[in-house]
Amino acid sequence: MKQLVSIFILISSFTGVYGQEFSSEIFHEGFLVTNDRDTIRGALKYDMQGNIVNIVEQGRLKTFSSQKIFYFEIFDISVDNFRQFYSLPYKVSIGYKIPILFELQYEGPFSLMTREAIIQETVSNTSAYYGPYTRYRLIYSYYFVNKHGEMTFFSGRKKELYDIMKDKSKYLKEYIKEYKLQVDEIQDLIRITAFYNSI
Repeated sequence: MKQLVSIFILISSFTGVYGQEFSSEIFHEGFLVTNDRDTIRGALKYDMQGNIVNIVEQGRLKTFSSQKIFYFEIFDISVDNFRQFYSLPYKVSIGYKIPILFELQYEGPFSLMTREAIIQETVSNTSAYYGPYTRYRLIYSYYFVNKHGEMTFFSGRKKELYDIMKDKSKYLKEYIKEYKLQVDEIQDLIRITAFYNSI
């Protein structure tokens, strides 16, 4: 019991305040697999911008960069579900790749991965008494991975999606139109990817 209290205090000191708005700002129960295939279980907190994962194991905080991570999984209480992340090589310039963190959204012959970021934006207020205000919002960038492990960035434009999935674009157009799907919305894009893999 004493050890659990110590872990809770340690986690609290790193999250700052309780009940944060975004999942990346809190610790989650889970496990991490290193490139050496060592498995470490504990409370994890991920940072996609910094490409690092903090993990509290037996009361000690450890930090792993994406270069040392193979895979990690968390149970995210904010969505009441398990989430899976991989460290994959990504081309940042011509002929140069580095491992960075991606979340697996859909797995198949053609998989969907995402990266998330928290952005700050100014919103105009319609009230005469209050001016513009600032808020934070979670955004996603999308990546498709084919069965050969080749990764393609997707900007969220419909024409680009049809180019990426050109071998089945005719069926995709009908499917997207019938169900009124938005190709830049994560849940709809998961449905589109699943449909693409099914035909």
